[in-house]
Amino acid sequence: GGEVWLKLENQQIAGSFKPRGALNRMFAMAEEERQKGVITCSSGNHAQGMAMAARALKTRAVICVPGQCPQVKREAILERGGEFVELRVIGTYYDDAEIESLKMAEKENLIFVSAFDDPYVSAGQGTVGLEMLQDEPQLDVILCQISGAGLIRGIATAAKALRPSIKVWGVHAKANPAWTEALKKGKVELVEEEVSLADALGGGACQNHLDFVRDELEGLIAVSEDDIAKGIRFMFEKHHQLVEGAGAIAVAAALSGSINLKEKKVGIVVSGGNIGEEKFLAALGSGR
Repeated sequence: GGEVWLKLENQQIAGSFKPRGALNRMFAMAEEERQKGVITCSSGNHAQGMAMAARALKTRAVICVPGQCPQVKREAILERGGEFVELRVIGTYYDDAEIESLKMAEKENLIFVSAFDDPYVSAGQGTVGLEMLQDEPQLDVILCQISGAGLIRGIATAAKALRPSIKVWGVHAKANPAWTEALKKGKVELVEEEVSLADALGGGACQNHLDFVRDELEGLIAVSEDDIAKGIRFMFEKHHQLVEGAGAIAVAAALSGSINLKEKKVGIVVSGGNIGEEKFLAALGSGR
């Protein structure tokens, strides 16, 4: 077998890596921009990061989430942002909420902050990769979840700067084939997605990241719902870590044997731990 290092972003404040990018973006804004207020769209974790940043900088933040955003994340958004946050629930899936939030930004004269299509956000997320290589400079492979691709682009950029030979793989749910289709067609189109345990990875691919994903990543790994559940159980039973579906998906990819990791030093990004009781118990129960 190989040697594995887990990057436990589920232990971060707000339960995921997202505050890294949100805070970096908000601190980079001019004061007059922040005074206008910001708006963002998120499946839940970026929203919590933005809520934290809004409170820290006393900036109004309108946060749009899709209907599939778990209640536990909605409550956490409001708790972390307090009086500075207004939460709006739009549609069912991420793309529904994003389309409307962009319209609202223009109508209400708010600064839109993308969860993934923003260089400041991606640079903030890239500190995850920097820390992984600081902890183990000889990593051969990184397995990282991919949704909008802001996280994986930041991580891959930082990791390859320190270790050019490193191989970075993107991991997604079979329920959301957005990136597979984008690479196949050479362009990003809306694709139908199914409800997944990895709800934080909902939404389409990003056109601005397409060339990077095609040219800089080693490839993509699609993970089934059963394997995502196994990843959640593995992290809980073997490592005593509460991890959401998106956080466990790269672990699930390694456990599934989809990629040969023999005699490799492997870094796995555990991106978050914001899972509701119902989904967590369902994942635990599915293996019994």
